[in-house]
Amino acid sequence: MINIIETLRIYFQYPFVKYAIIVGVLISLCSSLLGVTLVLKRFSFIGDGLSHVAFGAMAIAGVLRLTNETLLVLPITVLCAIILISRGKNAKIQGDAAIAMLSVGALAIGYLLLNIFSASSNLSGDVCSTLFGSTSILTLSPVDVWVCIGFSVLTILVFIIFYNKIFSVTFDEDFAQATGVKANLYNLLIAVIIAIIIVLAMNLVGSLLISALVIFPSLSSMRLCKSFKSVIICSAVLSVVCSVVGILISILGGTPVGSTIVAAEIIVFFICCLIGKVKEN
Repeated sequence: MINIIETLRIYFQYPFVKYAIIVGVLISLCSSLLGVTLVLKRFSFIGDGLSHVAFGAMAIAGVLRLTNETLLVLPITVLCAIILISRGKNAKIQGDAAIAMLSVGALAIGYLLLNIFSASSNLSGDVCSTLFGSTSILTLSPVDVWVCIGFSVLTILVFIIFYNKIFSVTFDEDFAQATGVKANLYNLLIAVIIAIIIVLAMNLVGSLLISALVIFPSLSSMRLCKSFKSVIICSAVLSVVCSVVGILISILGGTPVGSTIVAAEIIVFFICCLIGKVKEN
């Protein structure tokens, strides 16, 4: 135990470890705040679909040799989020089918483009690291950190300012519309914020594991808490703790960052399920 603490003390002297912790905490916090709303509104699959869109956009950015992939990936992901939410109930291709089409299509096209226009001799390694996360979280620059801080602060402020509206839209969208709340506008706002979080989180857990950051903390907290506010607070705490623990274990053990964080969240979920069962009895 003493050796582990000493090793961590040495690692924390390096800026890249501090950057990874800061970004991990911020992304986990933001994803957990909106995650509860997505789970309750049965929008969980949107996160997974948009993550695949982000992968396809990243492939296009790679083909175009863009130095800053976010400049292309972020607008495309946000645009797809807007399209999915604004389609309405009368669309010929409904909800889950539209998300599935977009998800699979973007994933396939992205992989096809990487194969045809590959600029790397290690295509399998590049694709695997993009899908499941890589060590890029440990090679963040100060600019990357500040961009993450900026978007995270914006996300938190939006959530706090529109908390009451998000609450009403989450639990009874029809009643919210009847009382004058522009439910479609707030659904759109939620989707755009989730799209931003997904793009930021790709370096942390990879495009295939992003939805885990949204879903697991929310489901875990629902096993322990009953009110909307307490579920959100508990979800934020669990998400941040799992991310920090996952990053530290990854640094010490040399395991993939994204997979380690998700594994920690799965363990916490089962613990919360057991605690919930005990409380019921």
